[in-house]
Order: sequence, then structure tokens, then C-alpha cells
Amino acid sequence: MENSSSNPLFELMEPKTIATVGAGNNPMKMGAIQALSIVKDGFPGKYYPIHPTEKEVFGYKAYPSAFDLPEAPDLVMFVLPAPLVVQILEDFGKIGTKRAVVITAGFRETGPQGQELEEQLKDVARRYDIRFLGPNCMGMLNSHLPLNVTVAPLTGPPGLLGMASQSGTYITQTLPYLQQKGIRFSKAISVGNEADIDIIDCLEYLGADQDTKAISLYIEGLKDAGRFLETARRITPHKPVLAQYVGGTDAGARAGSSHTGAMAGPDYLYEGLFRQAGIIRVESIEELYYHGWVLAAQPRLKGKRLAVLTNSGGPGTAMANTCNDGGMEVPAFSKKLQAEIKKHIPPHGSAGNPVDLTFHMDSEAISTIIPELILKSGEVDGLVVHGLMGGGFLKAVYPHLTGLVGDIGADNFAARFARDMEKPLSLPEKYGLPMVFSSFFGREDNFTAAYQDQNIPFFDGPEKAARGMLALHRYNQVSKRPAFSSPDLPAQAERAANIISGAREKGLKNLDEYSSKLVLQAYGIPVSTEMLAGSTDEAVQAADKIGYPVVLKGCSPNLVHKTGQDLIQLNLSSSEEVELAYKAVLASAGQDIPVLVSKMIKGEREVMAGMIRQQGFGPCVLFGFGGIFAEAVNDTVFRLAPLSIVDTAEMVDSLRSSALLGEYRGLPHVDSEALNNILQTVGNIGLLHPEISEIDLNPVIISGSEPVVVDALIVLQQD
Repeated sequence: MENSSSNPLFELMEPKTIATVGAGNNPMKMGAIQALSIVKDGFPGKYYPIHPTEKEVFGYKAYPSAFDLPEAPDLVMFVLPAPLVVQILEDFGKIGTKRAVVITAGFRETGPQGQELEEQLKDVARRYDIRFLGPNCMGMLNSHLPLNVTVAPLTGPPGLLGMASQSGTYITQTLPYLQQKGIRFSKAISVGNEADIDIIDCLEYLGADQDTKAISLYIEGLKDAGRFLETARRITPHKPVLAQYVGGTDAGARAGSSHTGAMAGPDYLYEGLFRQAGIIRVESIEELYYHGWVLAAQPRLKGKRLAVLTNSGGPGTAMANTCNDGGMEVPAFSKKLQAEIKKHIPPHGSAGNPVDLTFHMDSEAISTIIPELILKSGEVDGLVVHGLMGGGFLKAVYPHLTGLVGDIGADNFAARFARDMEKPLSLPEKYGLPMVFSSFFGREDNFTAAYQDQNIPFFDGPEKAARGMLALHRYNQVSKRPAFSSPDLPAQAERAANIISGAREKGLKNLDEYSSKLVLQAYGIPVSTEMLAGSTDEAVQAADKIGYPVVLKGCSPNLVHKTGQDLIQLNLSSSEEVELAYKAVLASAGQDIPVLVSKMIKGEREVMAGMIRQQGFGPCVLFGFGGIFAEAVNDTVFRLAPLSIVDTAEMVDSLRSSALLGEYRGLPHVDSEALNNILQTVGNIGLLHPEISEIDLNPVIISGSEPVVVDALIVLQQD
């Protein structure tokens, strides 16, 4: 991706001069801690502390106000009481500063007064063309400048993983933890309240940043899912993006009046959004870091053939099973390769795949000789290794060796067995294939430390390492997706617009089934043949014209769900049955209402489609298996409109029971083009008619191979 000149983070993350407001000399206060991060972690530019009383801050000359500075700083950071921020930001605006980080809390997150204060902050920023992070954030870091304005020290060489987070903790308080795991950020950004710069701006920036090889996002909610999708689609074909979303609980779900609305909990929407965008979703912050690091630090997978190498059968089996379960193959090696491996393992070891050395102290075999044989064989696309250990194991057993190895300490004893690490560390780069490792020893072991320092991922459990490799596999699938092409939106159908506006003028909350289907028909969606009847004679005439068997249904805007209310009479084969059914429907309704006479559509498979609007998302299209058990089965997927053919095909394929839509027990393959057209069109209707809140097509019966909508409900937006 090319740099976007309009993205404010390119300047904010690369300042030559920084001022802090609120940082004094007390190292136990937050402002001072963050100032120390600037001056102690190698920022190469000029630093100007602003303080009303202190003459110096940590040896740097302090200035009473912005107007006393020798120049307008590129970046100003605020850590002071919220009511003071607005005026002082204006002072910096007057002298020409264009970028700010507002660490200070006490704004929108505190209630109406804080909201008003945040609006004042935004007004001042707009007036002076200032772009800012926060408020209520923990700052950011750029390990390649270096620049660190967080509360934790930034140590070690520059990193490869970019991160943007709606929780400040995850880019600052975790830094010591990440350093112990060998994971290093290229850039990391805390967005706080996102009053100005938001997490989508961060995604765009990290997508274009040459130092960032993969992106991790911690998300609690998005204000503009459409813009997020558009941005991510530009990035994910070229750079991996991972996300953890934590806002999808039942408490956050939006209840709707249709089946579609009832099933549209936010988690479903975010799951669909991430899949549509090519984003790899993870379930924990640990996976967000570790899997992001694998994707940032290792060569790309070119296929799905995996080799497993271990010094113990249990971990090898666990890794092979985990990867196989995730869609990768663990193929048996050729006889030639097995013969080469057998030269370097005990007679009782296994040279197949997994390769099991059993307990084996020859570290050169497991670290160098066998991995190189496997990688250069051409038989695999990646390698997972468990059991590399050296100094850590020797230190662990040292107490049993006291008195047997002479009067030397544990460290010196372990040092005697140290190996040259240059060759094993070079293998991933040499062969262009990813390697992921696991061990139960941490950085106390020379192997763990050496691999971590060389940007080779080292996990503390075999299944974790296998899941790290699966992240590479998932991104390989993303990178091979067809390029997205935005479909053309058709013109608004006049007939549909008239039906909707007429219903709104009458104050109706939704259209009746007949009117709903007329709207669908206006856009080419196939619906069952039907006619409205206002009397027994009209019902019989309609049935005769349509052709038996038929269905009779009560039809009124007040009848949202008819199943279970005796308002549907099925499989009527004669005029006598129609007459009796008509009377039964009116009796169940308890009022004189129109009755819908429809062609009886038969099929052994039923699906459902629909559209729901969710704040921040716009029209979202649902697809899943339908009928009366739709909510119980809950095999559904969502995508944001507009939908491409690639989107609709992925919706169908991602259902757990998608095989039922292919050739199944004598049933023909469902007409994919017709199904795709229904899903695309439902999304288009949502885009063309913002007056529609929900669309529910359930069931859509597969008649032979053709999908036909036999029941429909369109819910209208309420002012």
C-alpha cells in the first residue's frame, strides 16, 4: 500500500520535536513516567517540557507555557486535569502545532459533562487543524525512530508487528511480557475515545508502514464498519491483519422483530465483517500477539503440507492433530527422505511425519541436521518443532549432578554445552519456509533466547505452536482470494418505492407478506405465485387460476409471525378444501382480513435470507438454513452490503451444513447463480431503501434446484 498523505499518523508517529504538558519531576506520577519513556528510550529529537513552576524536568529546561517555547513542537502530549486541556490545546494551535496525544481521561467516558468537554476539545482541534490521539489513551510507540510515550520502557531492537488497540493496557503494560516472549512492536497505538484519530486510521497507517509486516487489532466496537471494511480490503491481500473482538455478548445484541433481527447479535456481524475483509480473527490477547508475531516474522506459507519434528511422541501427536484439524496436511515422507532422517535418530525413533527422536540430547540433530533435510526436500511447506533445549534443561538437572561434574556453578556447567547457533537460525530465511518452535523452557534456555532474538517464534506449548502455524495457513487462504470488485447498484424500482412510501404514510410498522413480495419481485427475486382474496369465492377462483395444490395464509401488516397461530393452511388440493381453509384462517385471525392464496412449493431443503441494520454497520445480509427451526439450528452468516459474487459464494461455503446445498442423496446441486442473486439483491434493496429496517425471507424453499421465496416480511424504520 502507498502512503496516504491525508492520514495524520504519518506525522504524529515521526515527530522531530515533542512537548509534554503535565510532566513534572515526581517519577511516581503518570506524566513523569511517560516523559521518562521519551528521554530514556532514545528519542533522537528535541524534548520540551511545559510546567508552570518547575525550571527543569529530568534535566531538560522547562517552559511555563506554549508561548514561551523556542519553536512550535511537531507533537504535544497532555497529561493533566481534563478541564485544562482544551485551553492549552488552543495555545498550541495558535503557535502552529498540528499533532497531539491526549492521555488525559475525564471526557466522554465519564458522562454528559465529559461529553461536552470532549466536543469542546474537538472544536478547538478543528479550528486549528490539529489531529490528535485520545483522549483517555495510553499513547503510542515507534520502535524504529525510536519514540515511546507510554508508561513502560521500550527495550531491545526494533520490531515487526504493528498494533492498534482500544485498550491502552495492551500496548504498554504488556511490553515487559512481550519482551520476555521475543515479540516486538514496530508501531503500537492506543486510540482511547477516538474523538479524532480512530482505529481505522491506525489500520490504514499500519497497512502502509514499511516497518510493519503484520497488524494486530484489539477492538471493542467500530463506529463505521463500512469504512473499516473498505480499508481492510485494500490491506489484507498484501499484509496480514488479525483482530480480537470482545463486544459480542448477548447484552450487546440488538433484538429485532423478524427472525433476521433476532439472530443479528453484534458478534455475528463482526465475524462476518472480519471474514469479508480477509481479517484473521483470534480469541485471546495472547493469540493476537503470538499469531501476529508469527505472521510478521516468518516467511509466507506457499501450501498446506506441514512437517512435525519432536523429541517426544505426545507433543508431536498434539501438533500434528491440531494442524490437521485446522485444514493442514501432515503427509508421510518419501522413503528417500525417511532413509536420510533415520541416519540421525535412535533406532526406536520414527522417521515418518511426525519425526519423533524420542528423548534425545543431540541438539544438532533436532536443531539443524533434520530440519535442513526436511526443508530442502521439497516435500513440505512449513515445519513445527518441539523440544529444542540446551542450557535450560542442563540447569534444571544440575542439582542431581552436584558433586559429579566438579566444583562449577550451574551457569558454567550449561555453558560447556553451548552450540554455535548461526546455522540453525538461518534455516527459515535460507529456504524461504516458515518454522515455528515450542519448548517448556523460557529465555533461561540458550535455544529459546537465541531463536526469539532472531525473530523466530518460540511458544511455550506444542498446541500453541501448531495454532501459530495455522495462522500462516489462514493468511495463505486469504491471500489467494479473488480480488474484490464492487458491484454496480441498480436503479431504485419505482413500484417498490411507491409500496414502501404508501405504507409509511399509513403509519405501518411493516409491510404485509403480499406487499413484501411485490417489493422483492420488483428487483427480480423469485417468489411463489400468489393472489389476494377477500372472500371464499375469490379464494377458490385464485386457486383455480394458480393451480392446485395451494396454500392459504392470513395476510395483514399486523400478522408478523403466522406459524403456530393456525393462520396457514397447507397443501390444499380442491375448491372444497380451499373454502374450509379460508374460513379457518379468518376464525383464527379473529377478524376479517385478506387471505393470500399461494402456489404450494415443495422441496426438501429450506434456507433463509435477510437484511438487518445495525448502528455503525448499515445493511447487513444474512444467509442460513431456514424454516421453523432456523433459530434453534442457528447456522447463519452475515456480510455487509453491497455484496460481490465472491462475498455471496463465501457466505454459502462458510455454513456448517453447506454440503446440503450440493448434490445430496439424489437431490440436485442448488442453483448457485440464483442463490447468489437473491443475497446480492437483498443487500441492494437495503442500500436503495433506507426506510427498510429489516428484511426476512424465511423459508426460501429449494424446489428442485431453484430457490423460491415462500414467506417474506419487510420491517420499516420508525421515526
